Parts: sequence; structure tokens; C-alpha cells
Amino acid sequence: MKKVLSITILGALLTTGSAMAGKDVEPVETEVIPVAQPIGLYVGIGANWTGFSRDCACSGPGSRKKDSSFGETVRLGWDFNPFFGVEARYLRNDYGVELASISHYGIYLKPQYHITDTTNIYALVGGGHTKIDCAANVQQASKKEYNALSFGAGIEYDLSSDQGVQGDEEEGWGLFADWQNLAWNRDPNHVRVNVVSAGITYDF
Repeated sequence: MKKVLSITILGALLTTGSAMAGKDVEPVETEVIPVAQPIGLYVGIGANWTGFSRDCACSGPGSRKKDSSFGETVRLGWDFNPFFGVEARYLRNDYGVELASISHYGIYLKPQYHITDTTNIYALVGGGHTKIDCAANVQQASKKEYNALSFGAGIEYDLSSDQGVQGDEEEGWGLFADWQNLAWNRDPNHVRVNVVSAGITYDF
């Protein structure tokens, strides 16, 4: 009796399987959620120290007047691959100015190299417009404006959660510090302007 029952159940299962095999089975669709990719754009803001010097005969031949002040630096850039980018900058000095009020804007090529997964060094080579407004206590008040080559170098550190990516693949917060030369031995007074900036960046 048990043997007959087993054969009956096995037959029923085979019959059901054959019937199901002839039917179309609809595929299950899986929704694919697109993942936003970084686009290489970044912005940055920071504080700067500005060093200004120029020849001045007020203290005798060969003497120079020097001024140290502080201000702000703003960056807007695009890393179009892990090794090269382009960056626009604006900076000015606002605090501790005694000899010269300085403002500058320029655009730079930015070659860069990642020395670790989170740290890269970069150079800045480009052109800029620098305005220097000297105070009257430099023997004679003067206003100078230069369109000239500008250059610099710096370092960036990635603070984002996706550490390990580089250049145009970065996304999130970071830190930067760099140096720029805005004017070197310009005009008969041999004007020199050097700027050291440090601040935060955000990569989109």
C-alpha cells in the first residue's frame, strides 16, 4: 500500500512539473539606482598672509620698505583629470595694512601629483591682475596695477569618506595650504608681493 501511495505522489509531482515547464515565466525587473559621480569641480576659501616690499629712498640708498598683512583667498577650480586642473583665484588683504592695500585675481594651470591616496602637491602657473594701493607714508602715495605672470605651489589633504580616489574623482571636504608670487621686481621700485594661504575646500 505504501509503495502504491509513493508511486502515486511521484507521478503527481512529475505531472505538475511538466505542466509548469510549458508556461512562460515573467522575468523579475530589478531597479538600477544611478550613482552620482564626482565632476571634478571644487571651491575653497581661506585666510592669507601677504608680504609686500619695495625700494624706498626714505631711509637711504638701497633701503626697502616692508609690510605684512592678512586677508582672504577664494578658489574655484576644475580637476579635469588626476594630474591637471585649472583654477581661478581672488585674494585681498584687509587686516594690519600699513603700506599697501593689495587685491589680485587670476587664472592658473594646476599640474598636480598625489604623493599618497589623501595628499597631493601642486603648482600654479598663470596670469593675473594685481592692484597695489600704497599709503602716503611710503614717501609718496601711489596706485599701481599689473597684468603679469603669477606662479606658486601648494599641498592639499583629502578629508572625505571616499579616501583613496584622486584628482577629478574626489568628493567632499579637504584642506589646502600654498604660496603665490604676485609681483617680482616690478616697476623702478622693485615691488615684490608674496602670499601664503591656508583654508578648506569642497569637491563636488
